[in-house]
Amino acid sequence: MAQDNSLLEKIEALRLRFEEIGQMITDPEVISDQKRYVKLNKEYRELEDIVNVGKDYKNLLENIESSRAMLKEDDEEMRAMAREELDGLEDERPKMEEEIKMLLLPGDPEDSKNAVMEIRAGAGGDEASIFAGDLFRMYTKYCESKGWKTEVTHYSEGTSGGYKEVVMKVTGNGVYGILKYESGVHRVQRVPQTETQGRVHTSAASVAVLPEAEEFDIDLKQEDIRKDTYCSSGPGGQSVNTTYSAIRLTHIPTGIVVTCQDQKSQLKNLDKAMTELRTRIYNLEYQKYLDEISSKRKTMVSTGDRSAKIRTYNYPQGRVTDHRINYTIYNLPAVMDGDIGGVIDKLQIEENAERLKASEM
Repeated sequence: MAQDNSLLEKIEALRLRFEEIGQMITDPEVISDQKRYVKLNKEYRELEDIVNVGKDYKNLLENIESSRAMLKEDDEEMRAMAREELDGLEDERPKMEEEIKMLLLPGDPEDSKNAVMEIRAGAGGDEASIFAGDLFRMYTKYCESKGWKTEVTHYSEGTSGGYKEVVMKVTGNGVYGILKYESGVHRVQRVPQTETQGRVHTSAASVAVLPEAEEFDIDLKQEDIRKDTYCSSGPGGQSVNTTYSAIRLTHIPTGIVVTCQDQKSQLKNLDKAMTELRTRIYNLEYQKYLDEISSKRKTMVSTGDRSAKIRTYNYPQGRVTDHRINYTIYNLPAVMDGDIGGVIDKLQIEENAERLKASEM
């Protein structure tokens, strides 16, 4: 029963905190302090799940106790019913306890954020750019299936199609917590469109996923930023190369440079570039945390380590292999069409197992 008491005590403490925050976020003084209000709202939403599961767990334990009491009844039929019910409840109990333990683990505070995803062609020339374009399409399709919004902020096209690099913002619920597993080097093995002899080539593209910094996360001083405007390049109609709508921002203290050219309006490009700049500066600090956990968890690759090969897409054999967890699926066309949820689920399960193990040591 010690396990029950331990979990119930933790759940009760969180329930009290949940109710306390519920009252605080209706207080006009708290509402007027936007930074505090946003923080408390986020904590309230995070506690809601554990409080709801806690109620179910408490009911389960009460039902187990009443079923055990019924086993002492004189009526044989009642005892048989109680035994059957108890078996079912006892089967359900470890699953629920596992779920509670997972919810009690401190999550990455960035998981609930939107993300900035950058895909860059690596070794392999034109074929690497084409593959970067294929990955961009794969992620766009996956985001669509999740109901997330994608917005390209910067791109540089490959000479034979695809992209030398493409940067997009992904907006939705818990985006970073899911897409973070995609950071690393993605390798493709296939006969390139540019190959005349029919030989299989290996090319690569790197993916980096960053949690988007919110306005409250970082204080940007205007005097630290140099702003340059230039003409957009690539598709875009009559305004291309005639209007100085593209924006380049340089953060002088860190040397970070971001560009945004996808909007015809300079103001809209500036707004997007500021968001991305804030994210990149914020991620300098977040990188230290990532480096630390990536050394402990095989599911996570530090965004700073662009040499870490995480996945291979083999066209001749129609297979996709994730090297971190030695997981292979033979349905490459579906994966390239955005069906990557199965791989991400496996990575999440593996990471959760590692986190649970670490918490119990």
